[in-house]
Amino acid sequence: MSYAEFVAFRRSLPHTPALHRQTVRARGVDFAVFSSPPPPVGNGPPLVCVNGGMLYDHSMLWPALSPLAARRQIILYDQRGRGKSSAPSQPGDATIEDDAADVGALRRALGIRSWDVLGHSWGGGISMLATAADSGGVRRLVLIDPVWSTSSWMAPLRQNVIARLQGDEREAVVRISEESLGEPDAVLHSTYSRAVYPAWFAKREMAKHFTPPHATSETGAAVLARLRRNGYDWSDRLRSLSTPTIVIQGEEDPLPLAKDRDDFYVRNARIVEVPAAGHMPFWEAPVRFFSLIESFL
Repeated sequence: MSYAEFVAFRRSLPHTPALHRQTVRARGVDFAVFSSPPPPVGNGPPLVCVNGGMLYDHSMLWPALSPLAARRQIILYDQRGRGKSSAPSQPGDATIEDDAADVGALRRALGIRSWDVLGHSWGGGISMLATAADSGGVRRLVLIDPVWSTSSWMAPLRQNVIARLQGDEREAVVRISEESLGEPDAVLHSTYSRAVYPAWFAKREMAKHFTPPHATSETGAAVLARLRRNGYDWSDRLRSLSTPTIVIQGEEDPLPLAKDRDDFYVRNARIVEVPAAGHMPFWEAPVRFFSLIESFL
């Protein structure tokens, strides 16, 4: 899809609904939570959306996912220490397990018996861990270009990003070593996130029109640094997870699809590759993307 076609698609949609913001206290953090109005049609549970990037807030997925609000109430939130949510008392001690535990805690604090969970990129990792810990509260799980259940994707991703970029863009990534990203330097992690961003897209034209915001987070940088420095393996925690799951993967995502799929995502997940899309299929292939999610949910 060209950028002009994307603009035409968005213009064909109903007006993007306004989000209602509230502050929800859970696990010692004041979370900024944003909800779309309950739709006049549709009878499914709410859909909570967990953004990726680790440094960013809910705006990474809104209004990108607003077409889903036509049939489902959408709930987004800023993760601890990001956006408008307060930071934990010790930001440097934050872990992705904290982020995962927050999802179920927010469900209970909001008084929601069960919901569907959608996670993108690192948010997919948070969502898998959250569902494993709160499987009774999750009806269905949607993973969009998610990280794997082990950290073995990190090296091939960096290689693919460097190969895809050229000139100054390539040098901006190369000059930041993988080893330096093991340090919780919020500015460095923000710089790196912005440097790799053009590589996420299948089409250079689309990359020119979408740039990430300047965002730094001491909490998010601490989580990222720990994951990069120590690696991780969630296989045991996810092995018994049986929640119905779909993995939607852009065929041209530099974060590759795992070859041994049952070992790197939720076992027996339905996996669908979207042609002509990179890491952001909701922008590059929205018609196919939203059709897949609505059908699955």
